[in-house]
Amino acid sequence: MDAFLSQVEAFRDKMEAFVGERGSSEGMSLSSDDEVLDFVKEQGVSSIRLWFTDILGFLKSFALTPSELAGAFEEGMGFDGSSIEGYQRINESDMIAVPIASTAQLVPFRVGGSVAIRMFAEIRNPDGSAYRSDPRDVLKRNLARLGSYGFTHMYVGP
Repeated sequence: MDAFLSQVEAFRDKMEAFVGERGSSEGMSLSSDDEVLDFVKEQGVSSIRLWFTDILGFLKSFALTPSELAGAFEEGMGFDGSSIEGYQRINESDMIAVPIASTAQLVPFRVGGSVAIRMFAEIRNPDGSAYRSDPRDVLKRNLARLGSYGFTHMYVGP
């Protein structure tokens, strides 16, 4: 067991160094599409993961290449919503995932030897409107509603 723990510690140290070399040991503070695009180019990022959750809160994701990222910021990336629990029926399954630049973070390990980042995504309908069953949108609407009742500070958790 001690040998295994030593391996885990060595791996953690290696990954902390990996993240530190890229100036991200305290997290990234990118706020715009252009800042993310510049980071991807400067750091040699080869994979961008878009993260979102299904209606039950299970993480879903898909990957983009750096060449697809600018288009994803502008128009979003299409995916089949019928394959996501609680999203759409097969006959109305087209959905759009739009990356949120301010959520960009370096993935703290090399995926297949390459540098990767992840961003959360807003889920939209094909016409660009917010998808009302996207858990992030549900939370935003409910926080706004609570704010209208005078609640200014609250904790939200699972």
